[in-house]
Amino acid sequence: MEGLLTWRAIPVGDISAVDPFIFLNHHGPQVFPPDNNGLPFGPHPHRGFETVTFIIDGDVMHTDSSGGKSIITSGGVQWMTAGSGLIHAEVSSEDFMKNGGKEEVLQLWVNLPAKHKMAPPAYYGFQKHEMPSYISPDGKVSGSIISGSLGGIRGAVQTFHDVNLSLLSFNENGEFSAAVPPAMNILLYIVSGRVAVNGAEAVTRNLVSFGNEGDEVKITALEKSEVIFGFAPPLNEPVVSYGPFVMNTEDEIREAMRDYQSGKMGVWEE
Repeated sequence: MEGLLTWRAIPVGDISAVDPFIFLNHHGPQVFPPDNNGLPFGPHPHRGFETVTFIIDGDVMHTDSSGGKSIITSGGVQWMTAGSGLIHAEVSSEDFMKNGGKEEVLQLWVNLPAKHKMAPPAYYGFQKHEMPSYISPDGKVSGSIISGSLGGIRGAVQTFHDVNLSLLSFNENGEFSAAVPPAMNILLYIVSGRVAVNGAEAVTRNLVSFGNEGDEVKITALEKSEVIFGFAPPLNEPVVSYGPFVMNTEDEIREAMRDYQSGKMGVWEE
């Protein structure tokens, strides 16, 4: 959309990545009028990583060259394994373009281990009600478990690299805690609201930094809030990226460009 508001959460400042979480964009929130042009992410290729798209408000229509297609609405998630390569588009539904409305979307890139970078492409679209859910004993914290596990509940997606990822919603004074094993990298991003994380305040669009000491993460909501919480073991592998491709060497990047240009990542059909 023209004027789409975007905040870059990863990389930011001196944080180049939270391995294997290598990129995070936060679009919106904003309200678009009727007869708008929709999201601007037309056909483009990817190879070597996975995308996780959080639809906080509005909708996203995903289409890709491997056959994946769905319209996911508020509270849902799209998980795409680019793997060996595909072409996809992320646009708005005809209904949203006609009627307008509130739109807020985040996209996270999760790097793939070198041995899985050429895995077959795959796509999974989940409406909110289709994902396993978490709820705290007092009902003040709830969430969708996207991958890995939370509170003994398995997530919707089984990953290549023990990636645990959830979207958590807090009522004011809601509390959540989780023990994260040593050597795991923690991703904690405040989508909206104001929380205390291990006693330190964090607000909307803040990425919270952690060490690798094996932290207990304790989150207390100071107001109604929503956060992305995840953790995974770092890959500790070379990262070479160029636009939509994330590989381990420059030769692999050049190969990705050749494969895309020669049609090996699929052919886009309108």
